[in-house]
Amino acid sequence: MVHVRPQSTVDSALRCSDRGMRDADNAALHGVAVKTIRRWRRLYQRRGQPRGQGHLAPPCPRCDGAPLAAQQYAELLGWYLGDGHITLGRRGVYNLHVVNDARYVVLNAHVLELMAIVKPHGRPHTRVVPGAVVATVSWKHWPCLFPQHGSGRKHERDIVLQGWQREVVEDFPADFLRGLLHSDGARVNNWATRVVAGEKRRYDYPRWQFTNASEDIIGLCTWALDLIDVPWRRSARRVVSVSRREAVSLLDGLVGPKE
Repeated sequence: MVHVRPQSTVDSALRCSDRGMRDADNAALHGVAVKTIRRWRRLYQRRGQPRGQGHLAPPCPRCDGAPLAAQQYAELLGWYLGDGHITLGRRGVYNLHVVNDARYVVLNAHVLELMAIVKPHGRPHTRVVPGAVVATVSWKHWPCLFPQHGSGRKHERDIVLQGWQREVVEDFPADFLRGLLHSDGARVNNWATRVVAGEKRRYDYPRWQFTNASEDIIGLCTWALDLIDVPWRRSARRVVSVSRREAVSLLDGLVGPKE
């Protein structure tokens, strides 16, 4: 089936529809009209592709011994530590929220996919606020999976991973860094000048930077960088920088672009 939009956009929008996202939110997330989302759903439904999902809450990996999607959890943990938070809703149900810049359409759809994998049969949804998209999914067991949840801002309290969380990050450090760097990080182009043979020349070079107000979270970022042998330095009190060409290239391959 031929679409004007890239097939990757169509597939992403349909996955979001499958997970219960409202058409209006889906349209805003993917930069299309609401009627386009509805048309895509109708076309694919006629071809027999299933839509919808069950509504039973899945068992908890910590309380009930259910399997944990460890690789996706490692990345979602990075997103949570960067730009995520948990709130208590009705009937003792907690809401996991991840806030991200609205211009990163692919990443915002990816966060929804992570949420739906870590909480099987979850129904993540989004709401659009000025300049940002808030991805949310509800579950009574989010504090079990994110015991760092607490009152107050993260940089005003201790953020320490439990032993089982450290084991997950040790198994999947690149995924953990992907969540951190895509939430509170940036890939920037720096430049410097150097005099060569009496002539001033400008050199441009890329750099990854991670910025966070929590010294504990900064420490988790540098620990994960050490796990994959990426050299780093503290370029400012709240900033970790990766500037060596080979290190930046390695992170590019492991983390991927912000888009």
